[in-house]
Amino acid sequence: MSAVRGFSELVLIVQDVPKAAAFYRDAVGLTPEREPDEDWAWFLLSDDPVQRLALARGPLLFEEQAPRSPAFGAVHYALRVERGDLAAALERLRAHGVEILGPTHFEWMRAESHYFYDPDGNLGEFWTPDA
Repeated sequence: MSAVRGFSELVLIVQDVPKAAAFYRDAVGLTPEREPDEDWAWFLLSDDPVQRLALARGPLLFEEQAPRSPAFGAVHYALRVERGDLAAALERLRAHGVEILGPTHFEWMRAESHYFYDPDGNLGEFWTPDA
């Protein structure tokens, strides 16, 4: 069995941290862990285990040693949304003018996914397990 026991954090490089933070707070509905500043914003996704999404202006630690530039392209990530909360989550995106792509059903995962882009071109996903 793997020594890895879960996901701790994902850091997205963005052009404008306050603008991106407002998107993730208002349109996606994430809970800020603290007030964002010009360089960083942190959102708590889960507290057991602790999982976070962070937004950073960059650069990241050890970026100068990266085999590829952090500007190589958009990131894709999926956020789990329970079936009973999905309609409200999608309506929140729509209310903020966010285009929703899908749904797409994945039989192999027994799940449905709805996709959207953030202001920096990162592809977000609301992933919902089948009932």
